[in-house]
Amino acid sequence: MAAKSFDMIVIGAGPGGYVAAIRGAQLGLKVAIIEREHMGGICLNWGCIPTKALLRSSEVFHLMNHAKDYGLSADNISYDLDAVVKRSRGVAKQLNSGIGHLMKKNKVTTFMGEATLPAKGKVAVKTDKGIEELTSKHIVVATGARARELPGLEADGDRVWTYKHALQPPHMPKKLLVIGSGAIGIEFASFYNTLGAETTVVEVMDRILPVEDAEISSFAKKAFQKQGMKIMEKTMVKQLDRSKSKVTAHIEAGGKVIKQDFDAVISAVGIVGNVEGLGLEALGVKIDRTHVVTDEYCRTGVDGLYAIGDVAGAPWLAHKASHEGVMIAELIAGGKPHAVKPESIAGCTYCHPQVASVGLTEAKAKEAGYDIKVGRFPFIGNGKAIALGEPEGMVKTIFDAKTGELLGAHMIGAEVTEMIQGYVVGRQLETTEEDLMETVFPHPTLSEMMHESVLDAYGRALHI
Repeated sequence: MAAKSFDMIVIGAGPGGYVAAIRGAQLGLKVAIIEREHMGGICLNWGCIPTKALLRSSEVFHLMNHAKDYGLSADNISYDLDAVVKRSRGVAKQLNSGIGHLMKKNKVTTFMGEATLPAKGKVAVKTDKGIEELTSKHIVVATGARARELPGLEADGDRVWTYKHALQPPHMPKKLLVIGSGAIGIEFASFYNTLGAETTVVEVMDRILPVEDAEISSFAKKAFQKQGMKIMEKTMVKQLDRSKSKVTAHIEAGGKVIKQDFDAVISAVGIVGNVEGLGLEALGVKIDRTHVVTDEYCRTGVDGLYAIGDVAGAPWLAHKASHEGVMIAELIAGGKPHAVKPESIAGCTYCHPQVASVGLTEAKAKEAGYDIKVGRFPFIGNGKAIALGEPEGMVKTIFDAKTGELLGAHMIGAEVTEMIQGYVVGRQLETTEEDLMETVFPHPTLSEMMHESVLDAYGRALHI
């Protein structure tokens, strides 16, 4: 059978791959996409979306338990974990079917199966019906990543979980250990802690949420501890002893090892790229610590072969993958797109309180040699935050003292994941402190704190 020819072939239908396929089709390319498991990838099926559904349930549960704070009453408050999980899976399923519809709408040819690259410009797809042979001058690898598992701490799905198990837990833990305090670990810690699990978070670095500004990490730690979480920094889990009823963790801190029993353990110690079995290295692609090495335009150095999203390295964010997908499709179609700038991509963590940031932290700005101005504004000084019953949080901004460039913005508190985009747009448009100061922010809104933080950096804050 003759090989089927396409202008662009995308391997992987996650938020990077399916967006690349859509944009390519919009630009008139004949596009094929290959997916071995679920349309929408990890993000839609096992990551970004279903976790937000779980966290929404825990948020509502939290509000119900604080009904008196709002002049309301609620008795016999409880939750049905199976129903909470069922809702989460339903949300994911709804969006999963939507991706298939988008492929049909845009006339993208979809192959469900396992892809390999037997030679330059060629893709073999192992499907239920046999091997499909495809050819293209442009092949985009968007195979994503999976949970990293450390020796001795491997998940078993019963007492030791990855994020997939935590999304469909076999039981509700009374006592939970979370290994790793990045976005994934902290979001699950927040969810289970809110539902009543006695939660301990272990972080090997000197602070939780280690990629965030140190001031934000410190604020988050205090907020989580106030909620009853136990936070252990500069700490490692050396070993897990498993039985039918418990897991005994050997936890090392300060040179001493203690043993603690837990009902369940969530391992959230990072991710590894899905680079195996494709034939990438045989084609000359460079792999560095399980990720494909690319230039700023996602080119691998092998003519006609590109890599986008998690498989191409940090930041491991769905919106970064999608934007790279658009960029690469436009590049293949003959356009001249702007390269994606990782430093202008916002990171969001949907715990309670939420955390969001873009650009340089205060420490990184100083390390880079900038003379900086730093502004801060607390939620307690904002009328809308007080009215919402969410007075805990802060907005922090960092400027180049010489040019007024917004170098970084860091937030913690209610709905900051929705607010951060204002600063992202500001950075994209290369706004200065003066532009932000002259902008009129609506009242009463949480966004007013963004304005006040800018004003504070220049000694002009009005409400503190």
